[in-house]
Amino acid sequence: MPKLKTWQLTAGSAVAGLALAAGAVAVAGPWDSGQRKAERDLAVARDRTGGAHHASGRRDPAEPSPAPSARGVLSALGAPATTGDGSEHLKEVLAPLLDSAALGSVQSASVVDAVTGKQLYGSGEREVLTPASTVKIATAVAALAALGPDHRIATTVLATPDGRRIVLKGGGDPTLEKDGLRTLAADTARFLRDKGAGPVALAYDTSLYAGPDIHPIGKGNENVARVTSLMVNEGRTDGSHSGTGDRTPDPAGDAARTFAAELRAVGVEVTGEPASAQAPGGAEPVAKALSAPLSALVERTLTNSDNDIAEALARQTALAAGEEVSFAGAGKAVYDRLAKLDLPAEGLLNGAHFADGSGLDRSDKVSAALLTGLLARAADPAHPELRSVLTGLPVAGFSGTLSTRYGGDSAGPGLVRAKTGTLSGVNTLAGTAVTRGGRLVAFAFLAGNTPDRDPAQKALDGLASALISGG
Repeated sequence: MPKLKTWQLTAGSAVAGLALAAGAVAVAGPWDSGQRKAERDLAVARDRTGGAHHASGRRDPAEPSPAPSARGVLSALGAPATTGDGSEHLKEVLAPLLDSAALGSVQSASVVDAVTGKQLYGSGEREVLTPASTVKIATAVAALAALGPDHRIATTVLATPDGRRIVLKGGGDPTLEKDGLRTLAADTARFLRDKGAGPVALAYDTSLYAGPDIHPIGKGNENVARVTSLMVNEGRTDGSHSGTGDRTPDPAGDAARTFAAELRAVGVEVTGEPASAQAPGGAEPVAKALSAPLSALVERTLTNSDNDIAEALARQTALAAGEEVSFAGAGKAVYDRLAKLDLPAEGLLNGAHFADGSGLDRSDKVSAALLTGLLARAADPAHPELRSVLTGLPVAGFSGTLSTRYGGDSAGPGLVRAKTGTLSGVNTLAGTAVTRGGRLVAFAFLAGNTPDRDPAQKALDGLASALISGG
């Protein structure tokens, strides 16, 4: 772990007390209720720091305060003050770093004030490029805007009136665990006992999703399971919970067979093997398991760059929009939902294309300016529903996909939060940073035709770190 300078520790401590408003907290704990915890901490921090309110009318005590409050706290603690918008200085600092051979032949950069959305630096910022996993920012924003942070994904058991047939229906929750199936089995068994039912036939229903269930990168890939509306633990078979991992070729069938075993364990006689079928007419819900809130799923998606949850978020957006729940329908739904946001500048979606929710598809296209526009909206106190986009970003040197980056004398640890993106020849980074002057900036750096991953990542990290010392 790099040794942090005194001003970094001072600024980081202040920002930690205003985690949600500034979006630059050090480690705020796991994604489970992370947003809610940060908001409670923020309310307490307000009482301690007297952060200014920058909106008219009454404010809910749990509502995040805008980032300018963080600036006041940081300045009061002795961080150097920022004068002007700093755009000229940023150009001097960033332009030479963007010329690094490690960033390949194509680079795009955008830096904006996260409070106002004003552009502070741009270089090819409107050019659409392959974003890799930074597209998850767009996926997360669209899902939260469409469904709200409290939405939960349901897995349901339906039964015929006579209790002779039951169906396990997937709702698109890739995080369903064996414990959830055990609870479903107990509730189903209770219903069957009340009915006086005997042996039951079990089916499983994956009809919620349409189109191909194999990601365009191909089957057998350890980065993503088959995209189906029913699975347990993202179809992982090796005990892993994030990153690459062995995946079952039949996640829905495996989930149904596990459910059958749980039913038998609580005394239900299940005849034969589970079969794939839609629920028959007249079947009614008798048990339901709910996912964590959407805000928590978004945090987990961004922290760990979770491809399976990202694809599920895109499909939930399609469901909310009434689009076909497929790769194509989800892409259209994400685009349309983002188009409804009041983005900081006109035309940020020009040329954008969403082929999937995870960024594994190289035909995804976004601009650096779109990513910074979305991050600025997530920091906007008028959009508290988007706040988990900020709280879910990995913290440089501490968590998620940035836990092993920003070593040595880097200025980034604790003050940079960013989503990473990596494909062969593509390296990207988009997130937020707190400058020495206490300004919260949103940034996006996209690079294509990069010759080697590690030098490219180091160059991107250097760009983000330069925002701290140069902003």
